[in-house]
Amino acid sequence: MKKEIFLCAINNILSGTCLEDCKFCTQSVRYHADIERYNYKSIDTIVEEAKKAKSYGALGYCLVTAGKGLDDKKVDFVARAAQAVKAEVDNINLIACNGTASLEQLRYLKEHGIDSYNHNLETSEAYYPSICTTHNWSERYETCQNAKSVGLQLCSGGIFGMGETAEDRTSLLNSIASLSPESTPLNFYHPNIALPIKSRNISRDEALEIVKRARKLFGENKLLMVAAGRELLFDGCEELMFEAGANSMVIGNYLTTVGDAPQKDKKMLERLGYGVATTCDGK
Repeated sequence: MKKEIFLCAINNILSGTCLEDCKFCTQSVRYHADIERYNYKSIDTIVEEAKKAKSYGALGYCLVTAGKGLDDKKVDFVARAAQAVKAEVDNINLIACNGTASLEQLRYLKEHGIDSYNHNLETSEAYYPSICTTHNWSERYETCQNAKSVGLQLCSGGIFGMGETAEDRTSLLNSIASLSPESTPLNFYHPNIALPIKSRNISRDEALEIVKRARKLFGENKLLMVAAGRELLFDGCEELMFEAGANSMVIGNYLTTVGDAPQKDKKMLERLGYGVATTCDGK
C-alpha cells in the first residue's frame, strides 16, 4: 500500500455576499458571477452534510463564509454550527474559513469546537494589490499569525495561475513557509467569464513543480493539499501530483464550482493503490 491520502470537504455555509473586490473570486457581488447566493444554511443541513462528507472518507470539514472577515453574527453562527457538528460526527477535524479575524474571535471559535483555521495568503505580497484593492495582504498574514497564537492549527496556502510571475510564486511559497502551517492548500485558478482575470497562466508541469517545491520547503510531515483547479490540471493524471508530494485533496464541490463526485475520487485512489487516512494523524 502506498501512502495514505487525507481527504477534506468544503461547506459553503454563507455564499456570494462578499463586498470585497478580489479579482479571482466569484463570491464578490461586484462581478455578478452566475453562482448560487444565499444567507446562512440551517445548522441541521450543515450537520447532515458533515455526516455525508465523513461517510465518503473526509477527515477535514471546512465551514466557509463569504465576506472579508468575521463579525459578531458570523462568530456566533460558526461556533454554534461547530458545536452541532462535533456532537454528531466523531473523529473529524473541523476547520473554519471566515476571513480576517481577531485573537478574541479565533479564541471563541476554538473554545466552541473549531480545530483549525484556514486563511490563504493567495499570492505574493508584491502582486496582491494587482488582484485586490479593498484590503491589504498584511491583514491576511496577521490573521494567520492570530490563529497560531490562540492554539488553532493553521491551514494556509494560495492560488496559482492568476497572472503572477515565477518570482511571485517563490515569494508566496516562502511566506507560507514562514508561518509553518499544519496544512497548505495549493489552488490553481479556475477562470470565470464574469471575473476580471480571464485566463489561467499555469501549466500542469508548472503546477507539479510548485507541488515539489512546496513539499521540499514545508517538510515531509505537513499536509500538502491539491485543492481548487485539480480537475482542470490533473484529471486522469492524479498520480503525478501525489508523486510530486501531495498527500491531501479536496473531495466533492468547491465554494462555487463543481468538483468530481467523491465516489469517483475513491475509485481513483483505489486504482492508484493509495489508502485513505482514517485518523487525523494519518499524514
